[in-house]
Amino acid sequence: MDDIYAFEALGDPTRRKLFEQLRFGPCSVNELVNKMNVSQPAVSQHLRALKEAHLVQVRKHRQQRIYSLDPAGLVELRAYVESFWNATLEAYQDAAEKSAEEEIANE
Repeated sequence: MDDIYAFEALGDPTRRKLFEQLRFGPCSVNELVNKMNVSQPAVSQHLRALKEAHLVQVRKHRQQRIYSLDPAGLVELRAYVESFWNATLEAYQDAAEKSAEEEIANE
């Protein structure tokens, strides 16, 4: 997954609202249109961008398209964000160890 593209997709307020709405469960395009007060073509366009970013998935049910969060894409996005946290913790540990070594050396 292109993690940066996922962030770009979520950078749009309407896409972010659609993404957040899908946290509560799968929805059809029409359900999302009614909840968002946005035109059907606009909702479809935003959902397409979220799908291309691997943040949502779609399945057909009769004549409807049902959208839901894409678990695989979310796992990848979470791992990407956590990599920053892990790097921060490692840098903090290195700084703490260096400080402790300097303190011992100055005694």
